[in-house]
Amino acid sequence: MAGKQTILVTGSNGQLGSELKELASLYPDFEFAFLTRDELPLGIISTIANTITAYNPQYVINCAAYTAVDKAESEREETFKVNAESVGEMARICAEIGAKFIHISTDYVFDGNRKSPLKEDDSVSPINVYGESKLAGEEAALKNNPHTIIIRTSWVYSFYGKNFVKTMMRLMAEKDSISVVNDQWGSPTYAADLAKAILKIIESGNGHSGIFHFSNDGIITWFEFAKEIGAQLQTSCTIQPTTTANFPTPAKRPFYSVMDKSKISQLYSITPRPWKESLQECLQKLKSNIGFH
Repeated sequence: MAGKQTILVTGSNGQLGSELKELASLYPDFEFAFLTRDELPLGIISTIANTITAYNPQYVINCAAYTAVDKAESEREETFKVNAESVGEMARICAEIGAKFIHISTDYVFDGNRKSPLKEDDSVSPINVYGESKLAGEEAALKNNPHTIIIRTSWVYSFYGKNFVKTMMRLMAEKDSISVVNDQWGSPTYAADLAKAILKIIESGNGHSGIFHFSNDGIITWFEFAKEIGAQLQTSCTIQPTTTANFPTPAKRPFYSVMDKSKISQLYSITPRPWKESLQECLQKLKSNIGFH
């Protein structure tokens, strides 16, 4: 009997990597190998090939990225090294060893000027360094390995790591009133749902490659997201709407980055859950654990 197929996960201490780690035991047909940022430092391109080939994986899920959107504005070189150069190298190695490369990208490849859900082949025009670097990573991956699967996602949150949901929980516990922007539209993504979608793609064994969009279902603003978090937590904190103009940041954010998810639904039978349902699941998990991870 043939040995188990190996799934190598990079960036395993992040939100998505941590969710994949938690799910791994439910997929006994696969061997999982999890690499942290320290074990596979994407800033050092020369070490990537030897590290990946040592595991002889059949699948590589790249969850590692430079994600400090504002800091990226002043750290362009490092951002591109991690989000573009290293991604191209991973894709090249996967092509060489016959492994399927699955790479996570972002809604920030779009400029935010549209007002209807964005499809995978809609024109891209990032408005910050982070978005530019992620787009360069997509292009490098597809150039070096046309069989790459790229999953663009948005507004990711989880039980793990730092994210909007956990920040709101903390602020609502500390303050009587908070203000949240009400003029940026998008769709939240529960990292656990994204992890399950990726594993479903791998399990399906079908060969659909290219770019896919995935998030939870629903179109909301950050303010509406915060209001629902407050409602589910039954907070006494008042949540006020405000504008992006009142919260200047080094990096511009797209005003509208809602993505059309019909392609992943049609080709992989993946139907995203409603955002409130996934939020409720995550909040219950957070509330039942004292202290954040």
